[in-house]
Amino acid sequence: MTTRRRITLRSGVFPLAVPLVLLALLLAPAVGQEDTAHCTDVAPAASADEPVETAAAVSDPGAPDADDLLGRYDDLYDSSGTVASVEIIITTPKKTRTMEMRFWAQGEDKALMVVDAPARDAGTATLKVDKNLWNYLPKISRTIRVPPSMMMGSWMGSDLTNDDIVRDSSYQDDYESEYVVWSDEPEGWKVRMKARPDAVGLWNAVEMVFNEDDGLPVMAQFYDRKDRLSRTMTFDEVEVVDGRRIPMHIVIIPEREEGRSTEFRYLDVEFDASVPDDTFSLSRLERMH
Repeated sequence: MTTRRRITLRSGVFPLAVPLVLLALLLAPAVGQEDTAHCTDVAPAASADEPVETAAAVSDPGAPDADDLLGRYDDLYDSSGTVASVEIIITTPKKTRTMEMRFWAQGEDKALMVVDAPARDAGTATLKVDKNLWNYLPKISRTIRVPPSMMMGSWMGSDLTNDDIVRDSSYQDDYESEYVVWSDEPEGWKVRMKARPDAVGLWNAVEMVFNEDDGLPVMAQFYDRKDRLSRTMTFDEVEVVDGRRIPMHIVIIPEREEGRSTEFRYLDVEFDASVPDDTFSLSRLERMH
């Protein structure tokens, strides 16, 4: 009989916690409006698609503990205050868009972002406080709250959904670890997390591979409710920042969407920075232009 264990992560936190908080702030509908109706994660698969076969749910002898692997990753991005500049590259079969932004955050619940480039989008700003998102659109000098009805839509034509941003589902409450096995491609320890039967959300399961040397993430794969691979995230360009080794570059590639990808790269980042509370206010949001 296979033993399943709960993943003891903080509520609502999944590996990629800080990168996703950063990406969360890019929910500006004024940028790339022609693609906002696209939702990669819920696109229907071709009828020939079959569920992805998974390994037997038995951990390898000598495998590290799943909680230890995931907890170590969680600590990588844990920060009382974060100040960063980031680059986002969204590639579609028709074009590639590159944006640069500045970012401030307190923990995982408060964040503020302002777009610096390209020039046509400069000044577009987004505020996240808990589960709430607001966008400031400088072209019309207006602040707009993002409604719950948009949570399952694509973020700015990218390969993330708005639900990824606010993380309405809780991986702590909704997922269990099934096993830890060795992966040959890419090499590392693979942890599989299965959604609990009563969980609500897109994913049936998530698999994440950590390298053997220092437990850094290498790849994460997300499976839909029919257990078909839906998207893959890869992590590379590891650097030492404030005494911690972190991947500076993340690529999100959807399945069944040829020619699409979303890249996230830290250009500069400071952890445990002092960020004033009044940074995360609607008045500050509207002054960022």
